[in-house]
Amino acid sequence: MRIKFWGTRGSTPVPGKDTIIYGGNTTCLEVDLNSGRKVIIDAGTGIRPLGSEFVSRREDVDIHLLVTHIHWDHIFGFPFFLPIYRSSTRILVDGYDLSMKGLRYSFDNKMGDGLWPIRFEELKADIQFIDKLTHGCLEIDGTIIDSIRLRHPQGGLGFRFREGDKTLVFLTDNELDVKDKSFSDYIAFCQEADILIHDSQYIPEEISRHRGWGHSDYQSAIDLALKAHVKKMVLFHHAPERKDSDVVKITILCQDLAKKKDSNLEIESAKEDSVLVL
Repeated sequence: MRIKFWGTRGSTPVPGKDTIIYGGNTTCLEVDLNSGRKVIIDAGTGIRPLGSEFVSRREDVDIHLLVTHIHWDHIFGFPFFLPIYRSSTRILVDGYDLSMKGLRYSFDNKMGDGLWPIRFEELKADIQFIDKLTHGCLEIDGTIIDSIRLRHPQGGLGFRFREGDKTLVFLTDNELDVKDKSFSDYIAFCQEADILIHDSQYIPEEISRHRGWGHSDYQSAIDLALKAHVKKMVLFHHAPERKDSDVVKITILCQDLAKKKDSNLEIESAKEDSVLVL
């Protein structure tokens, strides 16, 4: 598997001089399977440059799009994904049960006309909702993808990819609570993952003011990774107000925390345009 980060930010895009290193686009990941098949996770603003790259290669787009949930920062890049305006494009959508409603909403809703110049039905791409992950596993060329419910307002899904003996887990917009039964479920879901990418939007001092908002602090995310014996932890969904210098400090703090617990856990923060290989 090859994982590329096209959007790492949470809540709203924040382009500018203070987000050059870790990125200002909202959630979008590209996962290339060993078979060559591409799986895209979420359609935040990071999907726009991904679409531009597809177009520049002049290649037909045949992808799976997995949607964690339909809050704005995870879908509002979709109208700017250029391949949806091409008849050669095929997109199989899966994940959250309201995925198609969210993708359509940017084009057509009941708030009035004029929100977008093109209706969803006018898109040239073949876009289908296959609805596998809410009922079980999705298999793509021997890679098994399964899901777990997120602790997030209005719900959502996290994903686990198992390809050969390698495992990738992606859990964003997930509020961890060690006192909640779900915490043990997440430990089991992440058990011995090679890479865990987890929501770490808040620092511990902030979390008490944001209970119920559906995001985790970095301490809780590290606790999960340690208890699940994860090999590499990637901090994700950076808060929009977090500058590059802030993310650097948080990353170092987290690495020090792991060392104090005599753990070999690798920790880094997700960077836009960076690539991980499993």
